[in-house]
Amino acid sequence: MVAERKAARTKPPQLYQVVMLNDDYTPMEFVVMVLQQYFQRDPDSATLIMLKIHHEGRGICGVYTKDVAATKVELVLTAARRDGHPLQCIMEAA
Repeated sequence: MVAERKAARTKPPQLYQVVMLNDDYTPMEFVVMVLQQYFQRDPDSATLIMLKIHHEGRGICGVYTKDVAATKVELVLTAARRDGHPLQCIMEAA
């Protein structure tokens, strides 16, 4: 009898989206700066995402593996607190 070998398949890692939430206090310019600095967005796409956050209440900044998404959320929250802004940033399964 010959045993069949099944190829071991590794699943791609679960992806998470980093989402910024709108508030009435954080300046739009700060949100654009954060998108450029931490998510490598050009000025135009950063502005479009900021406007989406402003008008729809939330906007996706990027999609990453769990560790990278968690790090980006922490960087955004740290920068916001350092500058005295209540900006909220979360991650959720993509």
